[in-house]
Amino acid sequence: MPNTLKLTNTLADETRYSIYLYIVKQPQPVSVQEIADQFGIHPNVARLHLSKLNDSELISSELLKNKRGGRPARMYRLADQPIHLSFPKQENQLLLEWLLELVDTMGGEVLEKAQKISYTSGYNSTQQSLITEKNFDQKIEQLSAAALAVGYIPNIENREEKQIITFSIFNCPYKEQLSKHPHTTCSIHESFLKGQFDALFPNNEFVQLESKLNHCSNCVYRIEVL
Repeated sequence: MPNTLKLTNTLADETRYSIYLYIVKQPQPVSVQEIADQFGIHPNVARLHLSKLNDSELISSELLKNKRGGRPARMYRLADQPIHLSFPKQENQLLLEWLLELVDTMGGEVLEKAQKISYTSGYNSTQQSLITEKNFDQKIEQLSAAALAVGYIPNIENREEKQIITFSIFNCPYKEQLSKHPHTTCSIHESFLKGQFDALFPNNEFVQLESKLNHCSNCVYRIEVL
């Protein structure tokens, strides 16, 4: 169990919290110098913030060999195990485990129904915020705000008058479920994402390019707005 007081104290510092959010978005480990440069602080200060995040198990660290020789460099990345805080303590993760086990056991129509529910949730939650007509850039801003919660940042490409959105999920919110229920977890989550994009862009082509299920480092999606 995480030490709730220790976690909240660690993230109470604004700079440290910003560093944590920065690491969440990075597909590769970061160094002390990268954090120092990114936030305009002394490397010793960056190292202190990273050490506190590491001690609280919000991130993890490892020593990597220096290709140029010399001392190994310590690199930092998001911790493998997600942290859950709730007040008062809740057993939402246990409930999720039960429901995934039920869907896995029954399969077939039950999985299809779960995907439809997830899709509708993603669609409705996004559609409700579209009170007024929004242009493409405004929709991307809305998507980016919603995406931050699950650790992906949309990247926009313009190709011959086509608008293409690609994004990687760096901080999967369902890491704990992937080991026991990988297919069920990913298919339901992907349905939710598809619902979000269909609400914003009714005509689109939604394709998954990479998946953790195929031993990729992240799940990567490509959406072409038609």
